[in-house]
Amino acid sequence: MQDKHLYEYAIIRIVPKVEREEFVNTGIIVFCKKEQYIKVLYKIDKAKLQLYSDELDYDQLEQNLQAFVKIAQGAKEGGPIAAFDVPSRFRWMTAVRSSVIQTSRPHPGMCSNLEEISERLFSELVL
Repeated sequence: MQDKHLYEYAIIRIVPKVEREEFVNTGIIVFCKKEQYIKVLYKIDKAKLQLYSDELDYDQLEQNLQAFVKIAQGAKEGGPIAAFDVPSRFRWMTAVRSSVIQTSRPHPGMCSNLEEISERLFSELVL
């Protein structure tokens, strides 16, 4: 029997017009402290986002979401936040903010395979 891992996840949302508080799920962040695991998956759905606003800068969105990936990976290109330990990186990425890219509150779960749960959550909540 495989060990179960306590993990947390948050949904990455694009909020085209912050003042309207409408959003489109665009990605997930999955984190497990015990396994020192953090993963970001995302997909920008331009067709869906254009229903909310035609003023989005998709190149900027891509750069900002790539920054999340680099921070999660602990890559040098991720800047000083990427040098934090894994739990601190997750907490930074899921901090409440009023910008075009926001995250949900973290949600807990238990699983035996973090890669599988990451793909499943991404498929169910974003795709």
